Amino acid sequence: MGDAAMAVPVLRTLLQTYPDIRLTVITKPFFAALFEELPRTSCIAADVYGKHKNFGLISLAKQAKNQGIDAVADLHNVLRSKVIKGCLKVVGIPTAKIDKGRHEKKKLVNAAGENIFQLKRTHQRYADVFDRLGLPIDLANHTYPERKTLSKKLHDIIGLQPRKLIGIAPFAAHKGKVYPLSFMKEVIRQLDEIGSYKIFLFGGGNKEKSMLDAIAAPYKEVTSLVNVLSFEEELTLISNLDLMVSMDSGNGHLAAMYDVKVITLWGVTHPYAGFAPFNQPNAQQLIANRNKYALIPTSIYGNKYPEAYENCMESIPVEVVVEKILAVI
Repeated sequence: MGDAAMAVPVLRTLLQTYPDIRLTVITKPFFAALFEELPRTSCIAADVYGKHKNFGLISLAKQAKNQGIDAVADLHNVLRSKVIKGCLKVVGIPTAKIDKGRHEKKKLVNAAGENIFQLKRTHQRYADVFDRLGLPIDLANHTYPERKTLSKKLHDIIGLQPRKLIGIAPFAAHKGKVYPLSFMKEVIRQLDEIGSYKIFLFGGGNKEKSMLDAIAAPYKEVTSLVNVLSFEEELTLISNLDLMVSMDSGNGHLAAMYDVKVITLWGVTHPYAGFAPFNQPNAQQLIANRNKYALIPTSIYGNKYPEAYENCMESIPVEVVVEKILAVI
């Protein structure tokens, strides 16, 4: 989801730069909602675990060809997208693919924390694909859309009392990227005590639902949204937040799509790999203590780290997180 969300501001800039082009996005059905607000854009649903599994990818390529596409921009460069791109290249359609910078990312991880530096951001890597197709874009010219209109259901969830709206997404795919839940509970307690904020907790699945429901239960102004809203409704609410606090995960990218301020907490990964949310300053990236955990980043996606680094995010004090939230909001 994070990869798809990062593509949105890039595609938005492309459409703003070239008002005569149309886009067809091949994506999983669930992600189609991310692209709905883009003008002149349609989606082809990729059922990669069903009818489009294996050789079914060829039918996806045929479907795209039948829509009259003139070029292919492969922003993912994985086996499935390579198959689709290859089928269309064979019939003479120009193609370009993302350079993920795997070699330099490997060097970043293998540097053992020494002399690390900012690699090209993923959003620019996406933009470079269109440059190779003769459609250069400047992401500095990006313009955000208006905030989405809240439904009565969402108005009821937000409430009538004027408060700043904070989203908190405390989970990530790997333990090395997750702020300790006991620490996040204390962050929430301190924010609630101030009395100026409405806090929404984002997650997914029954396990996360039970944990977030329990965290929200003692507080009137803290609400768990797990299994409460559709994905489209979540996007609408996110677009109306004043701040999102997330791990190195998809929710930060969803908020950044809508010009919402994002504070990101980083464990064994690091924003230098290029995955910081769109247009968010470095000062809003809170990183584990590299004096104590000098090998960071130990991996690009957070799935590899020494045993001693499992709890590295405990080195980001609660007070630092709360102070940053208060300063940014």
